[in-house]
Amino acid sequence: MKITQIDIYRYDIPLKAPIAISLGTIESARNLLVRIHTDAGFVGWGEGSPFWMIVGETQETGFAAAQDFARLLLGCPALDIEGNLRKLDNYLPGNPTVKSAFDMALYDLAAQAAGMPLYAFLGGTKRALVTDETIYLNTPDRMAEDAVRIKEQGGIAIKVKLGTNARDDIRRVEAIRKAVGSDIPIRTDANQGWDFVTARTVLTTIQDWNVEYCEQPVRRPHFGDLKRLRQQTRVPIMADEALFDHRDALRLVQEEAVDYFNIKLSKSGGIFNALKINAIAEAACIPCMIGCMSESRLAMTAKAHFASARRNVVFCDLDAPFEHATDPVVGGLQYNAYQIDLPDTPGLGASVDESYLRNMKKMSFPAE
Repeated sequence: MKITQIDIYRYDIPLKAPIAISLGTIESARNLLVRIHTDAGFVGWGEGSPFWMIVGETQETGFAAAQDFARLLLGCPALDIEGNLRKLDNYLPGNPTVKSAFDMALYDLAAQAAGMPLYAFLGGTKRALVTDETIYLNTPDRMAEDAVRIKEQGGIAIKVKLGTNARDDIRRVEAIRKAVGSDIPIRTDANQGWDFVTARTVLTTIQDWNVEYCEQPVRRPHFGDLKRLRQQTRVPIMADEALFDHRDALRLVQEEAVDYFNIKLSKSGGIFNALKINAIAEAACIPCMIGCMSESRLAMTAKAHFASARRNVVFCDLDAPFEHATDPVVGGLQYNAYQIDLPDTPGLGASVDESYLRNMKKMSFPAE
């Protein structure tokens, strides 16, 4: 089965409102979409969300790189996932987000060719998955209102963006805890916003408030500070921006730096590397979360397939489509409140509405 055509799209999705984290404000989802055609009639879909403030990529750089990648893969055997991804790595280091879109499309093709839903192709089975929902940076009162809404809608956990300063962030968590009571867990995420002293101050203050973990409290290179926070507070520490690939995973294990890993396909370069990260985590008895950037339900479906296939993934943070003003995806996972239901059709079981794509900038190889 050969690759005969690759389509690349600037995949823009408007948000209901801008969302703020400690690294900056996101006005819209400016993603990348890849569609790979084969001579066997199968078509694979992949999506990446280039978060410049985390991965160092933009939609523009990803769109340019994707054109070179498409030229490299034309005529290649579609089922040679490792070989095709190796071509991309040898040609251009880094750029994990655009590579993740190609990776996803290749796995979609392989699972379709096998006649299996992706979770089964990955060696797993369908299992119950549930996502949290994120509250973005705002005033304590507004964040508390969002927390109440999530609880009333049946949320099993509330993820809270922090990472500004100790006083304001403590007030945010305190307001949320008072508003929703003590039973529902709070999951905090500082997005590298604190230094060590601020992180320790916040975490020691909130550690008895049913806080399930803190995601990436300090800057990415500061592995030693992650370990010290584990030693000096009772809030479990999760690596996000400190964990891009399996090499980072190994170093985090060796340094005993964190309690959990957050695996994101747009950081890892896709499913192929995510499987390596999870294997290292599993060997080290470190549970994982599958997380997201600002992808649509297309990529959320791939992530849910991955989580379903790997039982070491114990947390799901797959709520990005909740912030989207429109949903262009056909098929794919379905949300029942916060419960996730996966399709049983071969491959991802998801695609993007052609009428939506007609309004997106596109490049095809070979040229149509």
